[in-house]
Formats: sequence, C-alpha cells, structure tokens
Amino acid sequence: MWCSPAEIERKRLEALQKLSKKCNSPIKAASNTGIDQNVATPAKCSSPFKMRPIQSTSPFKTKPYEKTPSATSTTSVKFNGDLRVYSKTVTVTFSLLSSQRFVVNMSAYSAPVVETIKTVASKSFDPTTREWSFSVKDYKEVLTKLNLLSSANVLVEAMPNFVLTCVTEPDDSEADLDTSQMDPTLIQTLLPFQYEGLKFGVQRKGRCLIADDMGLGKTFQALAIMNYYRKDWPLLIVTTASMKNVWEGTIMKYIPSVSIMQVQYMISSRDFIEDSLVLIVSHDLMSRCCEKLIERKFGCIIIDESHNLKNYKAKMTQAAMKICKVVKRVVLLSGTPVLSRPKELYSQLSLIDEKLFGSFFNYAKRYCALHQTNFGLDSSGKSNLQELEIILKKKFMIRRKKEDVLGCLPNKSEEVIKLNMNLGDLNKADKTVLEQLSNQYVETKKSSDKHSILISFFCETAKIKIPAVCLHIEKVLKEKKKILVFAHHKIMLDAVEELLKFNNYKYIRIDGSSSTTQRKYLIDKFQIDSQYVCAVLSITSTNAGISLTAANQVVFAELHWNPSILKQAEARVHRIGQENAVLIQYLLASGTADDYMWQLLQKKQDILREMGLTKEVFSVAQQKQEKNTGSSRGIFGTISKENNTDSGVDNQAMDEDVLDDDMDDILSNMDI
Repeated sequence: MWCSPAEIERKRLEALQKLSKKCNSPIKAASNTGIDQNVATPAKCSSPFKMRPIQSTSPFKTKPYEKTPSATSTTSVKFNGDLRVYSKTVTVTFSLLSSQRFVVNMSAYSAPVVETIKTVASKSFDPTTREWSFSVKDYKEVLTKLNLLSSANVLVEAMPNFVLTCVTEPDDSEADLDTSQMDPTLIQTLLPFQYEGLKFGVQRKGRCLIADDMGLGKTFQALAIMNYYRKDWPLLIVTTASMKNVWEGTIMKYIPSVSIMQVQYMISSRDFIEDSLVLIVSHDLMSRCCEKLIERKFGCIIIDESHNLKNYKAKMTQAAMKICKVVKRVVLLSGTPVLSRPKELYSQLSLIDEKLFGSFFNYAKRYCALHQTNFGLDSSGKSNLQELEIILKKKFMIRRKKEDVLGCLPNKSEEVIKLNMNLGDLNKADKTVLEQLSNQYVETKKSSDKHSILISFFCETAKIKIPAVCLHIEKVLKEKKKILVFAHHKIMLDAVEELLKFNNYKYIRIDGSSSTTQRKYLIDKFQIDSQYVCAVLSITSTNAGISLTAANQVVFAELHWNPSILKQAEARVHRIGQENAVLIQYLLASGTADDYMWQLLQKKQDILREMGLTKEVFSVAQQKQEKNTGSSRGIFGTISKENNTDSGVDNQAMDEDVLDDDMDDILSNMDI
C-alpha cells in the first residue's frame, strides 16, 4: 500500500503522541508551518519510503534485553528534570529456631515491621544475631499483623504448612511402651540407647529413619520395632547383597520365635515367596521384582543403607516408593543419610511420609536453595538447614553419635600423612600428565568437563602414589599391628596385595568381585586368626555392613569423593567391640588430584555439619610429613628422600559440585 509523504508524517506524529502519553511526557503539536524542532523531521527524498531514522523521545534509555528494575530494590529515574524514586519493598520470611520458637527474617530493615512485631507478647530479641524470635503458638498472630502492612511495601511469605504440621503435632515421648508381646531375647539384648530407638519408632507408628552412627546396632533397633508390630507381618528386608547372611543370622539368634524355615533369601525373580514370613532381598532385586513383592502384600519393610535411594528419579527408588505406599510400617537405616547435600534426603523422607512435603519442588525451594539457571532449575544448594534439622528430629529421624552413647568406646585420632614424593623425580611423561591435568582442571569452567578431568586426574594419581603408599604400609606393618588398607582403583589394590605377598604377610582381600560367602569367610578369618595382619579393602565395596574390630589402624591409600563414605569405612574398626584406641591415616600426595579432592571433602563435610548430621571435620586432622628411611623391598623402586612442599591449590578453582550425586554411582562402578 502506497502512502504519500503527508500521510506518513501524520502517522508518525500519532505514534509519537501515543508514546508521549504512555510516558507521561507531553509532546509539542506540529505547527501549521512545519514540525516542532524537538521532533525529528523526515529528509526530503524522491521516494516516500526512504526516511531518516526516528529518534525516540522516551525518557528511559533502555536496551533490548536490559532487565527492568527489581521491585525489591530502590531505583532512581530522571524524568523530564524531576527525580522520581521507587520505594524499596521489604520481604519478610519465617524459619524455625527450635521446635518451640521461630524467627522473623527481613530482607532489609523496616520500621513498620519492627514496631508491629514488638506488640507480640512472646517476642525476644537476640543482640548477637539481631533477630526477633517468637513462640510457635503466636505464629498466626504475627502473620496476621504483618499482612496488614502491605501498604507499607512489606511482602510477607508465610511458613509452609508442612513446617507447622511437624512442630504442632502432639508429643507422646513419655508414653509407656508395652513390650510384653515381644521376644524377650531381643529385648534383653538392647542397650539403653537402642531401647530409646525402639521407643522412637513406636511413637512414630513404625515409620521412621534410624540414622545412628555406624557401629551402634541399627539392625537390632529395626528388628525390635518390627517385632513390636509382629501382627502386621510378613516382613520384607531390603539390604545390600553382602549383608543378607548377617540379617538372617541376627534373626535366628535374637528372634527365636521365627523358624528358620520362615526366613527366605530371594535370589532370582522366579523364586516362590508366598510362604515366607521374612523375605530378604537386595536393592537391585527389589527394583526388578517390584510388582511381585507388592502382590505378596507385605505389612512391614526395613530398608538398610537407605542412602542408596538418594535419587528420587532412579528406578530403584521408584520401586521402593511403590512398595512403601502399600505397607503399614517402614523403617529406614543409614549411618550416613546424606552423603553431600540436602536434596538427597527428599526421597528417603517421602518413603516414610509421601504427603508431607507435597512435591520435591516444595522441599527444594525451602531447603535446597532452588533457583533458575540457564540450564533449568538447580537444587544442589542448601538453605534453612537449621530448620531442616529440627524437622528431621521432630518427625522422621533419630541419630546418636558414638561419643554421646558409648562413653567407654576407645578414642579415635586422625592423621593426614603427606607422602614423601618429589614430583621432580618422576619420569618426564608422568610429570607432564600431572601438570596438564592440574592446569586443565583449574582453567576449565564447565562442570561436566571438570568431572571427566578430575576422574582422569584421580586415576593418574593412583599410579603415581603406588611406591610411596607401599613404603608407608611396609613401615606400619613392621610395628606388628593389624591394619585395614582402603583403596579405590584396582591398580592400587593389586600393588598393595603384591607388597604383602612379596614380604610373606598373611592378608585378606575383599573387593567387588568377592562373593557373599567369601566375604564372610575372609572376615571371620581376619577377626579370629592373629597371623592375618592386613585387610586390603575396596572403599566402595566394604565401607558398610562389616565389623573388623580385630584391627585398630586404618590406612586410606586413596580418597573418596564423599566424606560420608570415608567415615563409614573408618567405622569398620571404631565400633562396639573395639578395645583399643583407633588411628586413622589419610595418605595424600602433593601435586596430584589429592590436593583438589581433599578440599572438596572439607566443603561437603561442612554442609553435613550445618545439617547436624556430623560433628567431624577433616581439616582438624593432624598433619604429618612422611619421612623416608629407605625404599620398599625391590619391587616398587626407590622413593626420593627429599621433602616435598605443599602445592598451592587455588580455593577459587574448587567446585563443590565437581563430583555430584549422579557421578557417585558412575564412579562407584568403575573398575580401574
């Protein structure tokens, strides 16, 4: 459609007038003789479509993708000579301080808010944290009064219903427990703190998480709770493949009312299970035979090592969800319910009460600092951890530490041994590989790329450390102690085994290839026979479910990316039955992947400490420099006698998500 220059000019002026009204900026009307000089005029041209670009008269200088001013910040805008200021909006949130009190959090100071909350009778001000707290009973009063301040630019975010539900439920912890129908053998075996675990489970109607420290008898407590609810059997026990014999033996010994003919292992999906009163299955078999297990109509279920169900999207976790929906009693067991971050708890808590949080989104928004990124929602963070700890203890979990309940348990000390390795003595190829991997790891920003680089770095570190590790182990064995040696890579396990053979030491070795029968035989031999001085163990295969208290020293030839796994491995010796002081040694090599992994472990441990799930910190371990007094006998070469200084690791280069939850399962199955 062709337009004359006059029509184009008219339409241009109409557009400018609309724009000026939108911006509250008057625009001068065109005169009869021409256009006002404040408004650009089109250039003279032969074609009506060739025009000079129009300059906008909008007072806002914006870019196409520039973000608009936030409603929660103070913004000044110059508008036709006047300075207009947008008022700041104060966001008010609530979080639990304890099971009886909550805190009011303000995004910025607000006099109306402070004056309002001062009128509540249960108010209390902490000058240290500068926070106002109130009784949970006054929550509705505080919320109602603050909601009236909307005209004062106050935005109030109510506390989630699931938080209020947890803290307002009646507490019947003082109620008596009737154990007359339980097996007396089991009741008489329980220690006082284990009896408290039984009481906790019964108070929560047989749906709870027992998260006591490793070695405190969670198996006894779980069986005691289920024995109390014997009328709801048959009982399903889900555990690791290596622990099936342990569960069967405990049931036979402490619950004699159950016949051995009524306890059954499930070995394959074709097994007939209709006659079993107690059925023991592995986690993997549970996921493969989910429908068959549901058809059996179990009334009770115990899930051992429940932290294996940390990923709520995994097939194994989904199978557990289906089964727990139809059973009446659910007891989860884990000495390390959270391996590294809060989101790992959601699936376990949902097995106990699937309706409480409503959805993972609600849980993650409250406790995982859920936020939007360029790649979607990120739930790997942490938030409101103090409140999460309160809810766990109030609603779901009982957790006791060894030092709190076992006053007679021997002390445990930790040492970080800096191996005497001079990287200058390495061959040129090895030295080049280490330097390249270290530089790549520091310089790479993309998380997935850092994953693969650190895995390669971890593998190369195992090869480089072998001579120094073996030299240290040989020194320890000369002291005639029984020790455990944990490693991850097959090449390291093989090297330690070769050292023991060469020096004619008697030892056992347990890794992923060891069958359940072999494991039991080897563990019994190590525990009973004093001639067996060393146990060579895979960290991922033997960090839980076994007792090796005949030893009192643990040597970690390699690290693991999860602090909880390392602490579980330590607990193989530091547990009930240990009579001697325990020494834990971590062997680190400067200039290798150990520099980065050790700091990753410290960061993850800090998160667990904030959640109240641990009191231990890796950074407090005593550090020692290995002194070289010779070389390992012949087969590993000579180690340099020069001391090696610590390599400087840039803390800014550390990424706590480099080895995330999904990587745990991948790396655990790697046979390197």
